Amino acid sequence: MTWSEAEVGFMRVALQIAERGRGQVRPNPLVGCVLVKDGEVVAQGWHDHLGGLHAEQMAIADAEKRGISTNGTTAYVTLEPCNHHGRTPPCTEALLWAGITSVVVAHADPNPTVRGNGIEYLRREGFAVKCGLLKDEAAVQMQSFMNWCEHRRPLVTLKIATDRNGAIDDLALASKRFTSPDSLDAVHRLRRDCDAIIIGVETIVRDNPSLTVRRIELGNGRQPVRIILDRALRTPLDSTVLADEHQTMILHTEGEYENITALSSRENVEVVCLKSADSHNGVDLNRVLALLGDREFQEIMVEGGAETARRFLAAGLIDRAIIIRTEAEFTTPLTLGIESDHLIDKDLVIYREVDWGGDRVQLWSKEKLEWPCQNWP
Repeated sequence: MTWSEAEVGFMRVALQIAERGRGQVRPNPLVGCVLVKDGEVVAQGWHDHLGGLHAEQMAIADAEKRGISTNGTTAYVTLEPCNHHGRTPPCTEALLWAGITSVVVAHADPNPTVRGNGIEYLRREGFAVKCGLLKDEAAVQMQSFMNWCEHRRPLVTLKIATDRNGAIDDLALASKRFTSPDSLDAVHRLRRDCDAIIIGVETIVRDNPSLTVRRIELGNGRQPVRIILDRALRTPLDSTVLADEHQTMILHTEGEYENITALSSRENVEVVCLKSADSHNGVDLNRVLALLGDREFQEIMVEGGAETARRFLAAGLIDRAIIIRTEAEFTTPLTLGIESDHLIDKDLVIYREVDWGGDRVQLWSKEKLEWPCQNWP
């Protein structure tokens, strides 16, 4: 199908405003919508937060607020309008009631609860419907949702910071941050866009991190779930992640463990046993991703430590990697053991290299997986 320059421009606006919901709508996808009348955008909307108005509904409300009639307008929307009752009424009905007569859709909805039903409904009701405008761009923007709909597992981003020689910790010193403030801000933006952060128990014991979004505004988003891979339930009972109100999940293998009752009694803690063919090698990572996929987790980050990072990479489960190399130099280094060749062997390629406050950062991604957006994270 051939698209006019004006049509492309309208959909680009819809894609741009969809970004306003990033980090706030999961497990829903990012969606934007503009209403066009007489060749001009007269209203716009986006899915802002989970449970809030969908993009089409917000655009209609925006028009009403401006005193603009929506009769006879065309809606440009980045994802097929829903035709089912969920947290909000169907968007198809909202478009019908608003008197909108034409709909241009970037991407069909692969969710089994939709899959063409919205488009079919609109056509039955007499709408002029066109599909596929900037489809690829929309798919990239919604990639974690698209991936989850197809595979029922989350995308996995590995984030690792090292000194100039590739070590992740100085065992001669107490644990402390050694990246730049810019790098730290970027990591907190990434946390905001993730459903969960995965770490190994050694990181809890050594660093006692909080693993929350703090340095940036959370907005209407939610704190990520902290997931601890703790084969034998060694998580200290005074750990920071157990003391706050945010959700923590501890995954262990079969066995009798002294801490299980005390850990399970915490209101914010869920303790889950995952069977493993070889429990001595830790919790089965494929079972971890299957569990998270069943819970509609679409985007997760592996944040530490070295063994956990190596295990995920060796299993071929890393979709993206953010490798931060600083100018620090450790005296008693704990080596990461992951070099560029290891990433390449697992079909990862460098998307680009950036500077975060003096830290040199490599952004890696699976060969056929586009980076989510230019400024992500």
